[in-house]
Amino acid sequence: MKKKLLALLLGSSLVLALAACGGGDDDASKEKDTGTTGGGTTTADAGDAEKLYNQKCSSCHGGNLEGGVGPALEKAGSTHSKEDIESIIANGQGAMPAGLLSGDEASQVAEWLAAKK
Repeated sequence: MKKKLLALLLGSSLVLALAACGGGDDDASKEKDTGTTGGGTTTADAGDAEKLYNQKCSSCHGGNLEGGVGPALEKAGSTHSKEDIESIIANGQGAMPAGLLSGDEASQVAEWLAAKK
């Protein structure tokens, strides 16, 4: 009985950890675009890599880049180039799923993290 309970708890913890890292694409993560070119919605204003990180990455990598479920990113730029980081975001690595950010958003966050040395 104890083994079944332990297996259930560990399995639930793993599912929760993976779900937290997945981010999701719900309407709560979108903000109104205040630009004058359209008035649509966007995940974050252009150039706001830190906000994108906080929305999609901090649940696993920590609010201060200190790590958690995922590795610390405080000095990501000392070991990885912008291109390396963008590739990891696009393709995933280890338990990190691919495609949490894409296109310009992935480039912005990769550039921001590459500057962390």
